[in-house]
This record gives sequence, C-alpha cells and structure tokens, in this order.
Amino acid sequence: MADESNDEKTTEETPAAQAPEAAAPEAPEAEATPEVPEAPKAEATPEAPEAEVTPEPAAPAEPEVVLPPKERRAANRAAKAAKAPARSARTDEERQADRVAARAQKASSRRTSRAKARGKLSHDGPATTEPRERVPGTQKVRQGVVVSDKADKTITVRIDVARRHRRYKKIVRTSNTLHAHDERNDANIGDTVVVRESRPLSRTKRWRLVQVVERAK
Repeated sequence: MADESNDEKTTEETPAAQAPEAAAPEAPEAEATPEVPEAPKAEATPEAPEAEVTPEPAAPAEPEVVLPPKERRAANRAAKAAKAPARSARTDEERQADRVAARAQKASSRRTSRAKARGKLSHDGPATTEPRERVPGTQKVRQGVVVSDKADKTITVRIDVARRHRRYKKIVRTSNTLHAHDERNDANIGDTVVVRESRPLSRTKRWRLVQVVERAK
C-alpha cells in the first residue's frame, strides 16, 4: 500500500512540473550568422636573452708626420711634376728652330710698337724712320740769394719758399740750396739772382745763372 501511494504522488507531480514548459511559447530562433574562422594564434616563443655588445677598443691614431718646409716644397714639386703630361721628345735642332722663331716674332712686335710710339710722338702724323726735330721742354726757373761764390764758375743759391699749411693755415717758411753755373763769375755773395734748370753740368750742378736781379749793398 505504501508503494502505490508513492507512485501516485510521482505521477501527479510529473505533469504539473512539465506544464509550464509546455505552456511557455517557443522563442524564435535567431538567424544563423556565418562564423569567421579565427586565425590561429602564433605560439609565443620565449625571447632569447640579448647578447651584451662590448665596445671594441679604438685603434690608436697614427701621429701625423710634420715635414720641414724644404722637404714639403720638394714633395709638392714632385707631385706637381707627376701630374704634368709628359713632353714629347724633340731634337736639339727643333728646339733651336723654335727659339729662333720666337725671337723673330718678339723682334717684329717690338718694331711695330716702336713705330706706333714714334707716330704718336711726331707732330707730322704717321711714323717715319727719320729722327724728329728736338723740341726743348719747359725748364724750371727759380729766384734766390747767393750764399757762396768760392768755387770757380759756380755759385750756391738759397731758395726761400713760403707756403700756407694745408690744415692749420699757418705760413710755413722753408729753404733749400742748389749749385748753379756762373760762366763769368758775375754773381757775388748776397746778390739776388735768377737761375734756370739745365742739363747736368757736374755731379751737383743742374742749374745755370740767367741774370743778377739785385746786387748786394
């Protein structure tokens, strides 16, 4: 009797428990989405420990060799001669002929330049081979006082110069002496004379007496 009662309880409980499941409305199935296959993950490999790099010792720099100036110039000349192109072998006759031709060319150019210079200096116009007439230039004329007449046919004349200073505007007085030729020994000490520039008459004489302006008293 006890067994029958237990079976009835289980049979009664079973439909009651299944009822809510049956009553529940079926949920609409979700649309199936295509699944993208995942890329296989690379297995992480254990990193190898980095090897410690030890700096290599630098090679010792070679000391620069400093040559003396004479040897340095000789080395530069040798390097320059090595870069220069080699000269063609020529005979002595060819070299002599080249020298003669060069001299002749220089001589002709000199003759041409001299002819042009003569043409510019001559008053007639074109260059001529005839020597032109000598035209005297303008000689300097100075007035001074005779300070010495001891030498024969020579007098020493003092030239006094007074000029105004360019910056300070002060009158600056200077003097210089010169030797003049006096053919007749006409001038004496203290005379005021006029002298003119001339050709060199001696080692120190470059002037000639023109006239005596005033006699010494």
